[in-house]
Amino acid sequence: MAAVMLLCAAPLASATGGAAVGAADGHPPVRGAAPLYVSDYADNDVLRVPPGGGEPTTVAATGLTRPTGMALDASGDLYIADTGNNRVVRVPADGGPQTVVPTDGLSRPIGLALDTAGTLYISDSFNDRVVKIPADGSGQVTVPTTGLLHPNGLALDEAGNLFVADFVNDRVVRIPAGGGPQTTVPTTGLSQPTGLAFDRHGDLYVSDSGNDRVVVLPADGGPQRTAPVTGLNSPYGLAFDPEGALYIADFNNDRVVKLPMRGGQRTLPVAGLHTPAGLAVPPPGRDAY
Repeated sequence: MAAVMLLCAAPLASATGGAAVGAADGHPPVRGAAPLYVSDYADNDVLRVPPGGGEPTTVAATGLTRPTGMALDASGDLYIADTGNNRVVRVPADGGPQTVVPTDGLSRPIGLALDTAGTLYISDSFNDRVVKIPADGSGQVTVPTTGLLHPNGLALDEAGNLFVADFVNDRVVRIPAGGGPQTTVPTTGLSQPTGLAFDRHGDLYVSDSGNDRVVVLPADGGPQRTAPVTGLNSPYGLAFDPEGALYIADFNNDRVVKLPMRGGQRTLPVAGLHTPAGLAVPPPGRDAY
């Protein structure tokens, strides 16, 4: 599994055959719910599952090879780590043409994150670094870090602090928003962490891929716990929807698992997934399209 991870690890969508499903979880669409985006690593495409469920469509992104991490900005534009092509692409929500984000020297980009100002963070995994692309167009900057080895998932907390899944070093590191030294987040027993996501309470969720679990690091400094999900096989990307449900890209099981706020895990009925890697949900305040 480590080898796989190191290689990877508006009218935004168009219809595709072979992906028909029923309403997610057997329920009708929920008013005001958000769509879920899934990068299908082996099939070189990105799927959009409609709000509340329904038939997924394929995002109109061309030429992808082994897509992984994704992020959505406040306008609904979708950013995709096109890992096999060593680039990040942007698919506009308004149906405009796909563009390539201006970067320099990326090698196997994986994780993506956007801050409130529109600055894009990229885990440049084979270069053992994180870079950022400021929204003002001033050009790529390397984020000051120490000792990263194949960084993977990224997440930002409400204060703008950056968290990085340091895959080979079996840890998560925190880079302060205002500068200052990098620190290691206190964890126990992590093995090959991949996806990161914060819930509405500020708790940090980590895909502990080498241990086939998701761990929770409480914002109040309480003890680490394991999310109540069973049967995972190398979990990868994580995302929360507006209702607080957790979604997990269960990479080697070719599925996406949903864990609602009230518990009781479910497999989303999305047919034809092959090693789903990244997940993304529109940010709060963005209407589902």
